[in-house]
Amino acid sequence: MPSDEILIDTEQRMEKAIEVLKKNLGGIRTGRANPGLVDSVRVDVYGSPTPLKQIASVGAPEPTQIVIRPYDTAVIKEIEKAIVASDLGFNPQSDGRVVRINIPALSTDVRKKMVSRIKDLTEEAKISIRNVRRDGNKAADTETKDKVISEDQRDDIKKSVQDLTKKFEDQAESIAKGREKEVMDDA
Repeated sequence: MPSDEILIDTEQRMEKAIEVLKKNLGGIRTGRANPGLVDSVRVDVYGSPTPLKQIASVGAPEPTQIVIRPYDTAVIKEIEKAIVASDLGFNPQSDGRVVRINIPALSTDVRKKMVSRIKDLTEEAKISIRNVRRDGNKAADTETKDKVISEDQRDDIKKSVQDLTKKFEDQAESIAKGREKEVMDDA
């Protein structure tokens, strides 16, 4: 694998780690209703766990309420069960046509737990980025051993990989700080 390919592969994989972090942080409650809060919910319908988005439209018409409109009202009970079983702490209410979830205001304790979760998710992303760095460095070492690139080229690749690592770790930290601020400021 030529040096350009090693760097391109490394950068793409680090970008994926950032995308996963953004997706995970999107599901963290801030006290405001956000359809992303129920993205992780899977409903047991038609014989298999199905993502909620595939069987219903999800919206947030008010800042403190999520409304779920199933495409087939026969699955409304399964949707309620899945939300309760999801450990999101929501209490769904249904009128037979739609499921409503009222988002309670967050206490200071809950906000601190959310910040702690944000830090955990950020650390996971950083570990993932460091694993990609290790793989990039290993690829550069292998190319040197196979006499595809020189030791100087290997050292340049390793420096570039380290620069990418720093860039993406800083990006993860910046995303997390913004999300922590949202969680702590929303009242």
